[in-house]
Amino acid sequence: MAISTTTKSGEAPGGKPGGGADLQELARRHLWMHFTRMGAYGPDHPIPIITRGEGCYVYDEHGKRYLDGLSALFCVNVGHGRAEIGEAAAKQISELGFYTNWSYAHPRAIELAAKVAELAPGDLNRVFFTSGGSESVESAWKLAKAYHQLNGDQRRTKLIARDLAYHGTTHGALTATGITSLREQFEPLVPGGLHAPNTNVYHLPPDHEPLWAADAIEQMIEFQGADTVAAVILEPVQNAGGCFTPPEGYFQRVREICDRHGVLLISDEVICSWGRLGYYFGHERYGYSPDIVTTAKGITSAYAPMGAMIASDRIAEPFMQGEKSFSHGITFGGHPVSAAIALANIAIFEREDLCGHVRAKEPEFRGMLEGLRELPIVGDVRGAGFFQAIELVKDKETRESFSDEECEVLLRGFLSNALFDKGLICRADDRGDPVIQLSPPLIADSEQFEEIDRILRSVLTEAWDKIVRH
Repeated sequence: MAISTTTKSGEAPGGKPGGGADLQELARRHLWMHFTRMGAYGPDHPIPIITRGEGCYVYDEHGKRYLDGLSALFCVNVGHGRAEIGEAAAKQISELGFYTNWSYAHPRAIELAAKVAELAPGDLNRVFFTSGGSESVESAWKLAKAYHQLNGDQRRTKLIARDLAYHGTTHGALTATGITSLREQFEPLVPGGLHAPNTNVYHLPPDHEPLWAADAIEQMIEFQGADTVAAVILEPVQNAGGCFTPPEGYFQRVREICDRHGVLLISDEVICSWGRLGYYFGHERYGYSPDIVTTAKGITSAYAPMGAMIASDRIAEPFMQGEKSFSHGITFGGHPVSAAIALANIAIFEREDLCGHVRAKEPEFRGMLEGLRELPIVGDVRGAGFFQAIELVKDKETRESFSDEECEVLLRGFLSNALFDKGLICRADDRGDPVIQLSPPLIADSEQFEEIDRILRSVLTEAWDKIVRH
């Protein structure tokens, strides 16, 4: 039987694009972008195509330069264009491109695990590699459940997270995620996900004590029955909602609550580790000791996909005896090329003291953002390190926010495009109240802060005049 070679318009045989198509056409036809309204793009609304990066800046297909005020997605911590990281990858590929960590080991994974354990505080000494943040959270919840089972607590399966918190998109991580709009398409989710209040101090009811959100976690544990709760998972600074920082003593109270009820404490540091808050690990900044840490993003500065779950010796110990094992694994966890890249990345951190740089420059960065409070649309400035947010309001006195319809016009109809057009990449987000988030590479300095200030002042003033006041 003859096989037809007829193809769709503009495509070569086999359904592949023809050689004459440009990147815009190919992207619109074939690339399914993440968390993206694909219908928003067309001939009159091109897809932004980033082609190269250098330091704190990236360039699009037309050569236009943008200040990467989000480190791509909170992850290019050492900045773009580090040739030595590529050289480390090439060297590793020439030696060993891949081998699994399932019953085998290879040098780079061993060296990286030892380096991570050296940098992690306390007895966080067991490193389980993943391919990214969601997998790290999945692994942590599974470890918590498996740990309790080995100790005879089979009923301890539930996980308590916080309202609005984002912990990932795989089914277990999505159950921990406290954002309704991200969950509803995929329900039912994994059983056992629970949510307690977050630490949004800006909108704290006047009759609430500062540590009420910590006490609410204990109330949730007691209501559910402590013998059914496996773990509590919290970010040092909560991303979604706009960089919620903890009140003083919050994490110490949560640690006491977890210890009192035999519940594990997971510190989700997919964003908050690797210098983002001025320390290798975010919990160092706030002085608490988790049982498990999840990390990703900055471990390689996103030059290759990688994540990790780091467990304390106490949590790992039951799995290290006799015939017992943690029955969980990921093909690319600890990939030798990613591990080599992570080691090169960490070497840059140490050589350039990037954590120290963030601590030294945080007052200047934050001071610049605090100066924006003089604008009528800026209600709050919050965050830590190079992880900051500005909350936008209609009324500074009452702290009145915008409706969903107003957010659509303000954020997606104006701010996102206006900031990008003026050369600043940041996040205009309304998972909760509308915020602008800024998370530049850890090498950012006064020049970049001044550029951010100039663009934000211009665009936020225009937003108030054209949209809010109008």
